[in-house]
Amino acid sequence: MTKKLTLVLAMLLLASSGIAQELYSKAFGNPKDKPIVFLHGGPGYNCAAFEVTTAQALADRGFYVIVYDRRGEGRSKDTDTQFNFEQTFTDLSTILEKYNVKKANMIGHSFGGIVAVLFAEKNPDKIQSIELVSAPVSLQETFRTILRSCRKIYTEKNDTVNLNYIDMIEKMDPTSVEYYAYSFGHAMQNGFYSPKKMSDDAKTIYAKTAQDPTFALSREMTREAPSGFLKNEHYTSIDLSKSLQKLVAEKIKIYGIYGKDDGLYSAGQIAQLQQILGDANVKYWDDASHIVFIDQQKSFLDFFSTAFN
Repeated sequence: MTKKLTLVLAMLLLASSGIAQELYSKAFGNPKDKPIVFLHGGPGYNCAAFEVTTAQALADRGFYVIVYDRRGEGRSKDTDTQFNFEQTFTDLSTILEKYNVKKANMIGHSFGGIVAVLFAEKNPDKIQSIELVSAPVSLQETFRTILRSCRKIYTEKNDTVNLNYIDMIEKMDPTSVEYYAYSFGHAMQNGFYSPKKMSDDAKTIYAKTAQDPTFALSREMTREAPSGFLKNEHYTSIDLSKSLQKLVAEKIKIYGIYGKDDGLYSAGQIAQLQQILGDANVKYWDDASHIVFIDQQKSFLDFFSTAFN
């Protein structure tokens, strides 16, 4: 039997046995520097965009930056994925152990912010700080923001077809996968994830990464993850307000970084977050949307250099 055939058979046996595959992860910088763990958005996406554009730049500012794809998402393919928070938190603890991180600063981007906050509630001893980056406090309020904004756009355009779609969505069960999918679909259709005016630095970053095969992964979605987390955790109904208040009371540092062009969040939602975290701890930047670490990368990097050095 050839070595190649032996390897293939071994991989097939491993997959059929249900043994968990190793999570994709990568570290940047000096392990002796302050550790930062990046938690990507989704459910269903991956860390590729941050990995390619920002991880090394942050490491160059004096941080030890760790990125990884959650189990069953991106490059962490696994037949044993349960798509629940218990397994997600166990995996996150495993990542910390792998890189010998005792207390981490966690960047939670979008859904990754939900993971960071709920993990911190259960494991406060493992958390130095949390940076909520374009992360929802209440996804139900985010859905309402999206639908209100879309209705305004369609009304101004006299777009009766899409106004009828909004009417239909608003009559759906707000916790259903259909409500979730259609709401985010209209957000993408109306450019809610992109800044209205892109900075020159962001243009340069996007141009530089246009042909990067790893960056291309950031646009790929694992379809099982959203429905799995919705079924098992009803995550679209989670409101983090009380959790954040509890963590602040426990003296865990929590910051918020958001873009004013991010159509998922209204100014009112940012104001509510400021009430919980404090005005000085919430950054709300012009010419930035959901991918704020690219849209305003220099400000993003400066924030960490100032806040943690």
